[in-house]
Amino acid sequence: MADWMTLGGLTPALFAVVSGTAGCLFYFVAANWILDRLLPDSSTTRGRPVRREAVRERLRAWIFVAPALLFLAVYLLYPALETLRLSFLDRSSERFVGWENYRWFFTSADSRRSILNNLLWLLFVPTACVGFGLLVATLADRIWWGTIAKTLVFMPMAISFVGASVIWKFVYSMPVRGDAHIGLLNALVAGLGFTPQYWTAIPFWNNFFLMVILIWIQTGFAMVIFSAALRGLPEDTLEAARIDGANELQVFFRIMLPQIWATVLVVWTTITIVTLKIFDIIWVFARADKSAHILAVTMYDQLFVALHTGQGSAVAVVIMLAVMPIMVWNLRRFRREER
Repeated sequence: MADWMTLGGLTPALFAVVSGTAGCLFYFVAANWILDRLLPDSSTTRGRPVRREAVRERLRAWIFVAPALLFLAVYLLYPALETLRLSFLDRSSERFVGWENYRWFFTSADSRRSILNNLLWLLFVPTACVGFGLLVATLADRIWWGTIAKTLVFMPMAISFVGASVIWKFVYSMPVRGDAHIGLLNALVAGLGFTPQYWTAIPFWNNFFLMVILIWIQTGFAMVIFSAALRGLPEDTLEAARIDGANELQVFFRIMLPQIWATVLVVWTTITIVTLKIFDIIWVFARADKSAHILAVTMYDQLFVALHTGQGSAVAVVIMLAVMPIMVWNLRRFRREER
């Protein structure tokens, strides 16, 4: 039975891979063939030869990009515009209410709490991930078991947010009615003679216990990027600084860090975007505890629990507007570096 279920789950995946690859190959060959027939290398117009290679190559680029543009328009642009439209309508999306949903968002106690929690996540999570990632990337290359250390730090990246949340649920677990401690943290606390706690139910501080999970996951990403950047630094500048009498802290902060500052900013903004969109961890741990809710959970509550399409769409628009400046800044930086 298990083998049959496994096979049944693999069959659609294999079909999708094979059919998708074949479809892309067919589109590539067919588009080239049609374009070459419609615009041959040369032709005559009014007795004069006309070269069409440049026009054909420009059209070829647009033909190959067209499927991606179509998917972006259908699955990204249209939903964004539709969400913006719904944010100005009432609960049932039938009556225009203007800015009423946005007024609710900025005056509601639950929304203000979600904004505060999001700001806490944005302040601590990227800072901790960048700091720990830099620390591991710098120190791991100096010890013989550095590769093992990097592997252990990177392993959480392979776990989904829901899976990581389940793991940490056991870490924060609280015994019920005298049962044995299965929660690692409470076992340590009880072993030291202190009282175990419901760590993820403590108002305000529960946010930080949940942040630890995302930091645990994203530190591996930061470490890998920083490790590659540090390996690309020219050794002569580092050796020259050491010969001039600089200690290791001075070499790091005055020589190494300024040279990888652009990489630090990229990692920082990438983790910031992930943090703005975080949902799974809070939903697994504190779906009923509004003191730990952030914007994404507030959006879900309004859309699928309160069934208020207008207010849920307004929260979604606010999240989108919060992410957009970071995305635009990243794109401008990439273009500037390419030039």
